[in-house]
Amino acid sequence: MTKSQTSYGDAGFSEFIRMAFSRHLGHDKEDYNKPVIGICNTFSEINRCHSHVKPMVEAIKRGVIMEGGTPLEFPTISVGEMFTSPTTMLYRNLVAMDTEEMITAQPIDGTVMIGGCDKMAPAQLMGAASADKPALLFTGGPMNNGHYKGRTLGACSDCRFFWQEYKAGTVDEEEIGEINERLAPTAGHCMVMGSASTIAACAEAMGMMLPGGAATPATENERMRLAQETGRAIVRLVKAGIKPSDIMTKESFHNAIKTLMAVGGSTNAVIHLIAIARRLGITITLADFEAHSRTTPFLANMRPAGKYQMQDLYYAGGISAVLKELAPILHLDELTGTGKTLGENLADVEIDEVYRDIIRPLDDPLHKEGGIAVLKGNLAPNGAIIKPKAATEELLKHKGKAVVFTSLDDMAERINDPDLDVTPESVLVLQNAGPVGAPGMPEAGMIPIPDKLLKQGVRDMVRLSDCRMSGTAFGTVLLHVAPEAAVGGPIGLIQDGDWIELDVDTRKLELLVSEEELAERKSRWTPPVFENYNRGYPLLYRRSVLQADEGCDFDFMLPVQDIKAQEEKKESVSGASSR
Repeated sequence: MTKSQTSYGDAGFSEFIRMAFSRHLGHDKEDYNKPVIGICNTFSEINRCHSHVKPMVEAIKRGVIMEGGTPLEFPTISVGEMFTSPTTMLYRNLVAMDTEEMITAQPIDGTVMIGGCDKMAPAQLMGAASADKPALLFTGGPMNNGHYKGRTLGACSDCRFFWQEYKAGTVDEEEIGEINERLAPTAGHCMVMGSASTIAACAEAMGMMLPGGAATPATENERMRLAQETGRAIVRLVKAGIKPSDIMTKESFHNAIKTLMAVGGSTNAVIHLIAIARRLGITITLADFEAHSRTTPFLANMRPAGKYQMQDLYYAGGISAVLKELAPILHLDELTGTGKTLGENLADVEIDEVYRDIIRPLDDPLHKEGGIAVLKGNLAPNGAIIKPKAATEELLKHKGKAVVFTSLDDMAERINDPDLDVTPESVLVLQNAGPVGAPGMPEAGMIPIPDKLLKQGVRDMVRLSDCRMSGTAFGTVLLHVAPEAAVGGPIGLIQDGDWIELDVDTRKLELLVSEEELAERKSRWTPPVFENYNRGYPLLYRRSVLQADEGCDFDFMLPVQDIKAQEEKKESVSGASSR
C-alpha cells in the first residue's frame, strides 16, 4: 500500500480523513510529504531480550528526523524464547505475518524493525521480504559476558552446562543458585553465538543490517550511534527506492551462508535463511549449506563451538572483521543497507592482530570446514544437520542401538527411569517433535543425558530427533530430520534396539534395518492423533507448515508460483499414496 492508497473508495477523502486524525500527533500535512518511516517497536517486559529497546527507538527516530523523514512508531507481536509456550518457533510465522501486514497496510514508506530474541529477527526479515518496502533490521544487541569465580559465563550455553552438572551432583544447590544470578547480567540477547547472534550476523552479511550491528553489545554507547545511523539510512533507502529484494539476492544469501559457516553459527539459521529466501522466490537448499560447509573455513572462535563470546568479537572488529577475512570468497558487489556494496563497506576495515585468537586468518583457520554439516541416508532422506565442532569428536563416527522416545511427554516421563535400557553407546531418539508433531519444532533436540549415566561421568551421547536445539546448545546432536515422524518420515519407524550408524565425515546417517522391514513397518504406520494444540492458530500451523528442509514457513505464505508448486506436490504425493 502506498501512502495515497484509498481506504474508503475515494482517494481524496481518504487523505483528508487520515490527515484530520494525524493532527493529534502534532504533525501537519508537510510532515507526511516527507519519507514516513515506520519503526516496528517490539518492546516487551515479558520478552526480556526486548525490554531495553525504548532508548534505541528514540535514537532511530532522531536519525530519521535528521535525514528529513517523519518517524512513526508501531507495535507488533513480541515473543521471547524462555517465556513463550510451547515454543517461539510455533509463533515465528505469526510474527512474520503480523510484520508483513502492518508494513503493507499502514501509510509508511519504509520500516526499521527491532529484533532481538532469536525468532523475532528472522520473522521480521520474512515479513519485510514479502512486503518489499524499504526496510532495515536493528537488534537490541547481545548481553555482556557473565562471570563466576573467575570463569566467563555465557547464556545459555552455561545454563545447560551447569544444569547438567547439577543433575550429575557435581554442583550443589547453593552454587547453582549463585550461577543463576550471573548467567544473564545485562540487557540484550544471548552473548554466545546462539541463534539471535547468528541471525544478526547473517543479516549484516546480507546487508539488511548496518555494519557493526550484529556484535555491538546492548550496553555499549556504539549501539545508540548505530540506532541513530539506522534511522538515517532507512530514509536514504526510501529516497533511493532500494527495497529488500534489491539487497537480499541469491548471492547475498550465499554470503550469509558462508558467514554462518565461518562463525560456527546456530543450526536454526539453516531453517530461517531458507524461509526468508523463499519469501523472495529464491531457492536455497540444504545442498547449498553443505557445499559452503565443505569450502568455507571456520574462522570465528565463538562459543558454543569455540572459546569466546560476542563482547569479545565486538572488540575484535565484529562481523565486519569476519567478512573482511572472508572477502576473497564472498560476492562483494551485492548492494547493502548503506546504499553501498558489501565490498565498499569492507574497504577500510582492518583486523587487529591482537585479536587473532578470536578471528583467525582465512589461510590459517580454526578448522578447514564450516560449522554445520548436512547428513543424508535412509533415516533422513530429505536431510538432517549437526554442528560437528560443538560435538564430541569420537562420537562423529558411531554405531549404536536406538533408545526411542515417541514424544516429548514420553521422553520427560522415562528419560531418568533407573530401569531404562540405555548405555553410553546408545543412540537416543526423539520422535514426533517436529514442525507438525510438537507442534512448532521446539528446542528439545539436546536430549538430556539420563541421570544414571550422568552420575557415571557420561557427558555426551549421540542424540537424534526431528526437532531443533538452541544455538547455545552443544553435543553430538542430530537435528531437523526430514521428513519428520508425524508426517510419516523414516525417523518415526525406528524401534528400540535398531542399530543406527553415523559418519559425519561421509555425511551418512543410516538406520540399519532392511528395506523390506521398513516397508512392513510403514504399512502399519498410522498418523498420530493430536490431543493438544488442535484449534485456532496451532491448528492452522499444523495444517500449513512446511518441513524443516523447506524452511518451516506456511505453504500459503510463499510467492504465488511457489504456492502452486506446493499444491501440485501435495496432489502428487496424495495420488501416489492412494495408489
